Amino acid sequence: MFKLYGFCASNYYNMVKLALLEKGVPFEEVPFYGSQTPEILAISPRGKVPVLKTDQGFISETSVILEYIEQTQPGKALLPADPYERAQALALCREIELYIELPGRACYAEAFFGMTVPDAIKEKSKAELLLGFASLGRHGKFSPYVAGDSLSIADLYFLYGVSPALQVGKKLFDIDFFADMPAAKALMERLGANPNVQRIAADREAGMPEFLAMIAAKK
Repeated sequence: MFKLYGFCASNYYNMVKLALLEKGVPFEEVPFYGSQTPEILAISPRGKVPVLKTDQGFISETSVILEYIEQTQPGKALLPADPYERAQALALCREIELYIELPGRACYAEAFFGMTVPDAIKEKSKAELLLGFASLGRHGKFSPYVAGDSLSIADLYFLYGVSPALQVGKKLFDIDFFADMPAAKALMERLGANPNVQRIAADREAGMPEFLAMIAAKK
């Protein structure tokens, strides 16, 4: 049985968790916070989460884990079979990660954890987020899912990569990045009604006090 190492407040951890749940793959969750200790680095080379333990050993990096699950496990397909459509879905994943999730992450400390982010960083993130959401609006199909008519890995990045960026936009910039993207907003609501997504949200809420306590201890 797979073992998924990480913590429920991590959006990348939740991408992998949702993929396993949607495909009906049995797995065990192992609480695991990234760090630079020898014990952690023996499992995750960069000391990050998530990590998937397989019979052959550990796999790190979310995108690699997701493709490994898709290639090795039966159940619902989370990538198109057609090579071109598959490439488009994977490109959307990278675009969401690089141009929306990462710029938004630069502001998480202020948006979510009561810290202060320098104005220069916030301005850079704001500009990049505006470009990133514009790119998503051009490339995303939203028919009704990000890459087409069925749930794919691109939707996992959309749900867990775009959601916090939307909150950053509202909290720090008073911008609704979905204001001109009604189909994207509708998809976010559709995904929110998914029972597996609701299960992950409940687990996240239950585990958040422990995570926030850890963050506070590091301040």
